[in-house]
Amino acid sequence: MTLDAVFDVNLCKESPGKKMGCTYSVYGVGRKKKLSIPEVVVFAPCMRIPAQCDLQRALKGLIPRDVINKLSCLRNRIALLADDTGGSAITELRQALEEYLSILIGLTKKEHGLENLVEFKWKNLVDGRQETSVANAWFELLSVVHMMAMLTLCEADTIMIPKDYSGSGFRVVSTDCKRDAVDLLLKAAGYLEFCVRNVLCCVPPEIKKSMSKDLQDGVLEAISIQALGQGTEIQLGLAIESQKATLSVKRRLACELLIYYSQAYQCISGCDLSHGYGKKHMWFIKWKFLEAKAAAYYYHGLVLDKGSEPTCQISAVCCFLAAQELLVESKKACISFCLATPVTRAPPLWGAMKHLHQKIPEVASRKSQMYGYLLEQEKALQSLPEIPDFQLSLRPDDYELPAIDPAWDSGNWEKQGQQPLKDHLNDSEDEIETE
Repeated sequence: MTLDAVFDVNLCKESPGKKMGCTYSVYGVGRKKKLSIPEVVVFAPCMRIPAQCDLQRALKGLIPRDVINKLSCLRNRIALLADDTGGSAITELRQALEEYLSILIGLTKKEHGLENLVEFKWKNLVDGRQETSVANAWFELLSVVHMMAMLTLCEADTIMIPKDYSGSGFRVVSTDCKRDAVDLLLKAAGYLEFCVRNVLCCVPPEIKKSMSKDLQDGVLEAISIQALGQGTEIQLGLAIESQKATLSVKRRLACELLIYYSQAYQCISGCDLSHGYGKKHMWFIKWKFLEAKAAAYYYHGLVLDKGSEPTCQISAVCCFLAAQELLVESKKACISFCLATPVTRAPPLWGAMKHLHQKIPEVASRKSQMYGYLLEQEKALQSLPEIPDFQLSLRPDDYELPAIDPAWDSGNWEKQGQQPLKDHLNDSEDEIETE
């Protein structure tokens, strides 16, 4: 059964009105609904966006009205823009998020005493379900930077899925687009690394327990590392296309790819994956891990095959056969990923994996026939060699929060006839005592 056939069978089992992360439309009464199953090249878990919350009531009388208005307007703008465009207005959303961060930072400052006054609400973009409501400014900051990372991953995915195909029927993605996608993946990894190292540590443990499972340390680390892995996969594809890239360079990239996905798997394996995208995320990492391991064994086998000793050829054949088996298992994992809720479609083979799906079965068959007699004679030597370890090349981009908005400067408040924050707080305490 083909992958498309599997999709058709699975979708027939779904209830007509149930959304599976897909878009669909009805063309008339009595006509069948046309399902549009999205492709996924760069996997990004479901985006979370701000939901309505009352900033005015929580902060009234504590900070100047213009600061509250700016916070509220920017947050509402992000929510409306994300809702109206489905998150596709990436440039506008990124700009609004950066502006919002500069004013939001003021709420996290201990000297202001405002960290736990506002109950921030966030919802799932796909189904609009409110996931979390947390009274903590660090949670809000974490959610904003996380949204920036998801937007960046979505942008990389869009670049890697061209709107049209070449006349030959094969998907063509330009070299420039691939390099741009790598840059975006490093940027997304940087956002997520910042979340893990600089923001989560500021969130109290009791608050963490109430947060969305998408914001677990291990999940964020896994997405950051897999972004580096996908960047390495694109680089491997570029190396395969280049006549200047040596076999040793290709083997190194394939081995690095395996290390990234091994690390991502270790990060996510200890997480609670009962949330919406948890199982799908795990299947994605398993799929890419198996592909990466197949690539590593294949290129390591090619290097070993150049040796002059019979043991080198035996080890090479073992690598090729292992790569072939891993490729078969990766196809199964790909189907499981696609069918995990919400249903998605795997893209046509491209880049490094398109090359490897063609070459690995061919080379494994040819080399096992050539050296079959050696395998029979030296059965004791039929063991897989260790894949070499390499220092990883790609690193997440450094990310720093924008400068705090000048509106938080209490000197400016006094010039505008506003009281400093401490005076506001003192006044509020006096009012409580009077009451």
